[in-house]
Amino acid sequence: MTGSDQFEIFEEEFQRILGMTPSLTLLADSLTFAEGVCWVPDVESAAGQGKVIVSDIPNNRVVSWSEADGFGIYREPSGRANGNTVDREGRVLSCLTSGRTVVRQEQDGSLTTIADTFGGGLLTSPNDIVVKSDGSIWFTDPDYGFLELAVGHGDKPEQNRNRVYRVDPDSLDITMVSEDFDKPNGIAFSPDESVLYVGDTGRTHGEFRPHRLMAFDVVGDALDTLENPRVFVDVEPYVPDGFRADVDGNMWTACGDGVQVFSPGGDLLGKIHTPEVAANLSFGMADGQTLFVGATSSIWSIELNIAGATRPVS
Repeated sequence: MTGSDQFEIFEEEFQRILGMTPSLTLLADSLTFAEGVCWVPDVESAAGQGKVIVSDIPNNRVVSWSEADGFGIYREPSGRANGNTVDREGRVLSCLTSGRTVVRQEQDGSLTTIADTFGGGLLTSPNDIVVKSDGSIWFTDPDYGFLELAVGHGDKPEQNRNRVYRVDPDSLDITMVSEDFDKPNGIAFSPDESVLYVGDTGRTHGEFRPHRLMAFDVVGDALDTLENPRVFVDVEPYVPDGFRADVDGNMWTACGDGVQVFSPGGDLLGKIHTPEVAANLSFGMADGQTLFVGATSSIWSIELNIAGATRPVS
């Protein structure tokens, strides 16, 4: 795939974001299924250094890449970690597919369980995760861990629905915020956190099932609730997996042909084609203007003229 084949421009705004000579850089190609792409800043570095971590689910590990150290192992075994994010203190939170839990890695490397049950039953297989600026933790819990033995556990679900949950940052109380999904997957907030986007990827187990991003208005103060559910976009080909917003509210979505970028109104601005199916992505580096993409067996980066809507860590 040549440079000219890698990028499709549908709106001039996307050309501005990419620049005139965009280039995808291969960082690693030794994975089996690259998921959970997450930029982890070095909170002790004044220069804004850090690393990108990527879940390699079938190999039961989380790998990393940084400018200083290149490719390495971040955590192994990982509990078949899937989605990853960082909280306000820079601690990594991970969804463990086979472990059926959400965990937080403390600064000393120990793991704290954030969520593992709801309504008296074990979670099914936490998938993707995001932290709001108030510290609340939001994650999806589809049934892929039951359905896909290569990345999961195969045990019968104890939950009767696939849901999206919110965890209070202080009490760690877990509440259900939505269960109107086939298979909730990726999750991200708009830059001002007034809208929550959730992917519904039921099509992985049936051609005529959902393959879309849903949008919800976030309302309330202490305990956020979701209102006004609506289809943001249907994504072709295959399904939308992980996604992130940039500072302008554009949604960068990993999917069957790479990365698709949608305006806040749902218009397709352009595509970045990857050689394999893309599953997740994250903005990173000191200025937040490098996009990291996990595409099946490989990790890629591209420098952009826009930053991700990431929240600073302290």
